[in-house]
Amino acid sequence: MITLASDFGTPYPAAMKGVLLGRTDARLVDVGHDFPRQDVRATAFWLREVLPYFPAATHLVVVDPGVGTDRAALVVEAGGHAFVAPDNGVVIPTVRELAGDEFAVYEVEYEGTASNTFHGRDVFAPAAADVHDAPAVTAVDRVAPADEYVDLSFPDPEVGEGTATGEVLVVDGFGNVVTNVPGEFLDGLDRARVDGEVAPVGRSYAAVDPGGRVVTVGSHGNVELAVNRGRGDGAFGLGVGDAVRVERA
Repeated sequence: MITLASDFGTPYPAAMKGVLLGRTDARLVDVGHDFPRQDVRATAFWLREVLPYFPAATHLVVVDPGVGTDRAALVVEAGGHAFVAPDNGVVIPTVRELAGDEFAVYEVEYEGTASNTFHGRDVFAPAAADVHDAPAVTAVDRVAPADEYVDLSFPDPEVGEGTATGEVLVVDGFGNVVTNVPGEFLDGLDRARVDGEVAPVGRSYAAVDPGGRVVTVGSHGNVELAVNRGRGDGAFGLGVGDAVRVERA
């Protein structure tokens, strides 16, 4: 199985699939091609929430603001999975979720001539096909151990007895504001103060009436700020990268 994830929208993923189908009989599964454009950190967050649920596979990930520069192309082995991606950290949180620090990083030499603007088709798709079909990553003759790689991690919140100060990591398509504050901070609370304003704490979005604000714990385990059948980002006035303060009320 080869999964595909990118910020390409359409029609570019079709070209990557064409290359893959010309080189391998692997089953192709789209994770999605509407990840936030050129947003490596947001994509890294969502991949960490999705890819560990797959059985062992080769994962082709292309969110690549550095396309056409001297940034490396990587293959990363972790927990029975192989990740083919640009060297910008986009797969590292997923790799660590799967395998801790027990992973191997390889650099991929380009094969033939590559477009300066579409390495997904010309570099990463051929590499993903070859890695998938090889008995081991090291059996691919244009793969060699990498001397270094770009790391990526998410910031830690500051959590005290009654206050947690964190950051908005992502906003999902529903407008739910995902913070880095651990969900355990809400244990035993029926209300919380977010940036000075009190909102109810609920187990789900529907814990409040439609249009009502709610502080909850998302499927990722972090504090999430939402509106039942509405957008939490607008209601709480928060966006990606903003600081957020959550207090017991």
